[in-house]
Amino acid sequence: MNKETKTIYDAVLREAPEEEPARQYYFMERVRELVELKKSEGYTAAAMVNVIGCQMSAKDGEKLQGILERCGYRSSTDADDSDIILFTTCTVRENANQKLYGRIGRLKHQAERREGMILGITGCMMQEKDEVETIQKKYPYVKLIFGTHNIYKLAELLYSTLMREKRTVEIIEDTKLIVEDLPSERRYRFKGAVNISYGCNNFCTYCIVPYVRGREKSRSAADILRECERLVQDGAKEITLLGQNVNSYGKDLNGGYSFPELLRMVAGLPGLRRIRFMTPNPKDFSDELIEVIRQHENICRHIHLPMQSGSSDVLKRMNRHYTKESYLELARKIRTKLPDVTLTTDIIVGFPGESDADFQDTIDVVREAGFDSAFTFLYSRRTGTPAASWEAVPEPVMKERFERLLSAVRESAAEREGKDEGRIMEVLVEEKNAERQGMLTGRLSNNILVHFEGPDELVGEMARVKLERSMGFYYIGCLAGACDCPQT
Repeated sequence: MNKETKTIYDAVLREAPEEEPARQYYFMERVRELVELKKSEGYTAAAMVNVIGCQMSAKDGEKLQGILERCGYRSSTDADDSDIILFTTCTVRENANQKLYGRIGRLKHQAERREGMILGITGCMMQEKDEVETIQKKYPYVKLIFGTHNIYKLAELLYSTLMREKRTVEIIEDTKLIVEDLPSERRYRFKGAVNISYGCNNFCTYCIVPYVRGREKSRSAADILRECERLVQDGAKEITLLGQNVNSYGKDLNGGYSFPELLRMVAGLPGLRRIRFMTPNPKDFSDELIEVIRQHENICRHIHLPMQSGSSDVLKRMNRHYTKESYLELARKIRTKLPDVTLTTDIIVGFPGESDADFQDTIDVVREAGFDSAFTFLYSRRTGTPAASWEAVPEPVMKERFERLLSAVRESAAEREGKDEGRIMEVLVEEKNAERQGMLTGRLSNNILVHFEGPDELVGEMARVKLERSMGFYYIGCLAGACDCPQT
């Protein structure tokens, strides 16, 4: 940085507001000024955001894209055309880390060849000290590194990188600060996600999330409702409420609302057709929450209820705070009070110390709970968690159990497949079918996919569709009143 540039840089820092988000809007304007100057020198100002991870990571990606566009960058889907490439990362499992390393490795030559290109990484993986050190040492062409707690600071960090023309690294271990009301570029205009809380207090012994996302912090109900209202006004028909454990929303707020109370208020917003939420923890899933769902038709009939294991002994070692019996009782209660619900789950196979009897308990719960589908995983050791040092289940044993679990899940799902065949149901049309011309794809309230023929104009709209044929995990249907099949 030459003397003149340093003088400008120092002056900008002195004049920047202290409060957020005003400070970030200030830096967005400063970056935009730099971008306009660079455009006169042939700079294309194209930016690409790559999302690796969960729905919260995807929400972070929308924020990053929105900030970049406010900074004067156009959105790009072509890495070869991009001056900025940002990755949001996941670190729940080792393969997510390896996926990131593979992607940034393939960008080495482009980063070195394209003058002024900024390759950046943020998200959960950047809250792990060892991973940050690895990237700094082995990937010198990565110019911007920041974590989950300061994603909102992208414009400020980007300004620093552009002005100093050197790598910027800023990792914050934790913060109580929640900064919202920043630009966001949604992938779909007809649906959006709203963070209701950040972080997690559960400290499951296999999970790195509390260490990289921090302790639980709830947003105010007023701010959440205001954001939901804006989304509806902007055309959103469906909103997903996000949190590491949505059920414990508000417990950190003195005199705040509980999650069932918040959900009831969001459900009452005029014009909001559908509400989803994830992810709940079974230990906090209350009768009040079930009743709120039952009372409001616009709360989707899909509950994702992570089980992880069916063994009470394993669940205790996982620090999950529920038992095989209490989980089954909750599943029965949900099925009784919400008979039209789709129930899905997460299951880990091969947690340290899992015996044949423990695994059989998991199979028993799968059969008794009647899951419509399940996300199944082989246990993945995560450095920094208590379970990482425990004796592992042999890999051949894990793989054999995994295949048995898949068979049990398929058998359970098969018992409920096609239960709505012949009905006319409301579908939120999400996209044109990529494989069959003239076909559209959408979702039912219970999250089941439906493919049917219809005009492109229906994308983003609610459509009444007759479910003609069950194909297992999805339906083939026809627009109600637009086909020759009997309309019932």
